[in-house]
Amino acid sequence: MRPRRAARYAPVVPRTLGSVNEANHDRANPFSTLFRLLGAAVVAGVLVAFVALPGVGGAGLTARNAATDFQGMDSRLRSKPPSEKTVVYDADGKQIATFFDRYRESVKLAKVAPIMRTAIVDIEDSRFYQHGALDLKGTIRALASNVETEQTQGGSTLTQQYVKNILVDATKTKEEYQEVTAPTVGRKIRELRYALDLEEHMSKDEILQGYLNIAYFGSGAYGVQAASKRYFSKPASKLSLEQAALLAGITQNPTAYDPILHPAEARKRRDIVLYRMAQLGHISQEQARTSAAKPIELNRTDPVGGCESSDVPYFCEYVKYDMLNILSGGKYWSMTSKQQQSVVNKLNRGGYRIRTTLDPKAQKAADQALRNTVSPTSQKVGAEAMVEPGTGKLRAIGLSKRFGSGTGRTAINLAADRQHGGGAGISAGSTFKVFTLAAALDEGLPVTTSFSSGSSTTVSGMTNCKGGPTQIWSPSNSDPAEAGSYNLKTGTWHSVNTFYAQLEKKVGLCDAVKMAKRFGMKKATGEPLDEVPSQVLGTNDIDMVHLAAAYAGFAARGKYCTPISVTSVTDLNGKKISVPGSNCSQVIDEPLADEVNSILQGVLTRGTARGRSIGRPAAGKTGTCEEHMCAVFAGFTPNLAAATAYWDPRGPNRYKVYGVFGADQPASIWQQSMERALSGRPALGFSRPVGDFGDTATVPDVRGMTVDDAIARLKAEQFSVSVASGAVESDEEKGRVASTSPDGGTDAPIGSSVIIYVSKGKPDKPENGDSPPPSPNLPPDFPLPGRGGH
Repeated sequence: MRPRRAARYAPVVPRTLGSVNEANHDRANPFSTLFRLLGAAVVAGVLVAFVALPGVGGAGLTARNAATDFQGMDSRLRSKPPSEKTVVYDADGKQIATFFDRYRESVKLAKVAPIMRTAIVDIEDSRFYQHGALDLKGTIRALASNVETEQTQGGSTLTQQYVKNILVDATKTKEEYQEVTAPTVGRKIRELRYALDLEEHMSKDEILQGYLNIAYFGSGAYGVQAASKRYFSKPASKLSLEQAALLAGITQNPTAYDPILHPAEARKRRDIVLYRMAQLGHISQEQARTSAAKPIELNRTDPVGGCESSDVPYFCEYVKYDMLNILSGGKYWSMTSKQQQSVVNKLNRGGYRIRTTLDPKAQKAADQALRNTVSPTSQKVGAEAMVEPGTGKLRAIGLSKRFGSGTGRTAINLAADRQHGGGAGISAGSTFKVFTLAAALDEGLPVTTSFSSGSSTTVSGMTNCKGGPTQIWSPSNSDPAEAGSYNLKTGTWHSVNTFYAQLEKKVGLCDAVKMAKRFGMKKATGEPLDEVPSQVLGTNDIDMVHLAAAYAGFAARGKYCTPISVTSVTDLNGKKISVPGSNCSQVIDEPLADEVNSILQGVLTRGTARGRSIGRPAAGKTGTCEEHMCAVFAGFTPNLAAATAYWDPRGPNRYKVYGVFGADQPASIWQQSMERALSGRPALGFSRPVGDFGDTATVPDVRGMTVDDAIARLKAEQFSVSVASGAVESDEEKGRVASTSPDGGTDAPIGSSVIIYVSKGKPDKPENGDSPPPSPNLPPDFPLPGRGGH
């Protein structure tokens, strides 16, 4: 057995009146000599039993039984560190949330004010630095008092109290708590046996430090640091004499002496501590009287934890459920409720340090945009999630409503799926058309593929992935005026339902659904997508986080990454916990993704979301849910993707959002949040599509440019260029471009030829006012005055 380490802090206890009386009491008491002669084990077992329970003498407990049980008992206290609050940080390392059910913040003894250390020792165990695990003098005195007064006086040392607190802190159920606090002889003997072992393996300072960090100080504060912040809003290193005495007095009965609940009783107890400190010579009598004359002055900081107290509650909720899954080894949702509660306790008490993916700038941008667009007290709700392309990092998640219970609030993380505190999700609307578009291009359909698309249509003959037939489907356009011939580009820009119904049949329902699955799409409930024809219009209910992650996959040129919110976790000892990273894979070829992105850019410039540009290259897709149940928008730049929704969560059958489209509130939220989130960041461009997709592009208007500049501009749009021989008369300056064929502003197949006509200047004015003769260099079809004009 190795010797006990010397104490690093040992207050000098002068022989005051109290200590003299103790010595006289020992000489006058004939039992004292007897007790010194008894074996240590018997003394430990019997004395502690009688001190704790003065009425058990007739229960048949003998010294021999106590000694036998005591000596054969397992002495090593196998305990974990005391429960500690878990802290969550954003990507920059700023604290955003805490989780706890016991508010504690452990500190080293050197971080506790010396006056606090003295006060707790003086009132709880003044001979702490002189005795071992059992204080014979204190025990005998307590026994004598119990016999004389028939009232129990405690005989536990500070080490024994530390042991009891360790055992209590480790309990997980009500039954376990009752067992370790039961008023039995066996329990007291067991505590003493553990205390003896601690005294052999820990220094006195280490025991005191442990006790100060684990003791309960009332009002939900565990440990001296938490108590100091709870009552005085200062660290334990800054405590004054009066404050230290108040805290030291609480631990005997944390409820009765709680200064918030019972200030008068707390003050009486504080004064007892002050006069005890004076009695032991650690402060003067004048100091005690002066301090006792002062009223209790609190500067409270109420401990708040959980997501409701966080400034980013919905992101916090997402992280919470990711952590529960991490701590359960990915099994949280398959556990029983009792097992799940055990994991929750682990999170609340484990003292973990969690670094997350939260971008505070993006989160602030999302929150501002949501509440600028949808009032927090409205029955309607706006939701948004932002995901980083190429990494899957969830950068922001928010709702227009405040978090919590009560009017105008919600505790459901409506932007997330059910496994992250969300609900059943909402319809994706026409944002789901992007997957059928990608499937069509993947199967080699050219962009010029067109269908005559009326205001309504009927499609039949489709089969699901099991080969089963689907019902006949008769969709119609949201605008009856939308009728005509559309191709992959124009049909997407104008979100023509009847066009996409025919395209889905051409592609195949199963292939369209499989493409959505490649990009991580599933129902918000976790169930697989319904393989029905109407899925192309977004009839599957999904969540905004996974929709944003899917669109981030297109932004990353076909590299889809599962969304993640946690990047690193360390435990109380600084050991790293294994954290699953994002699962990234190239789900479609880069050129194909580039083509999809090129088409989606036109939605913001020429399609349903005209006017929602953000001052940098961006792409997206609007969505209006079936029967006006909701409106959705998903959009992205190369470095950030976001999905937004607007709906009434009270119920789909009664509450709709008539007259609202994806380009309205959802696109407005997206536009505002993306502009703010990306401000100051480089305006990256999309990769130009390379490949034979049969795509078209708009011929640039290069009139008035130099020939070299015009050639460069046209080639940049992937057209081949030739210059007509000779020159033509025009209003443009001589030597500059007079016109092109095809004209600027018209669509032509990518890679096709554009002819440049060079100006020779304005024609000479004829004297007789007749039209000038045609130039011999003009092409036969060149427009002349009187033949239609240019």
